[in-house]
Amino acid sequence: MAWVWFEAALPLGIIAGMLTIAGNIQYQIHKAAHGRPKHIGNDMWDVAMERRDKKLIENLSSSN
Repeated sequence: MAWVWFEAALPLGIIAGMLTIAGNIQYQIHKAAHGRPKHIGNDMWDVAMERRDKKLIENLSSSN
């Protein structure tokens, strides 16, 4: 009777491990492709601010 919990824990552990591995693979691929980690919860405002910041930095570097 003591091993009954192990019958459920082992498959759950395998599933959790596979999800962790899949998530890390996606993270590494995105980081390799874009050079930085993915911004979680990136909405329209964040995208607009990134474009604005990029444009400001390009204008500042081109004026020097």
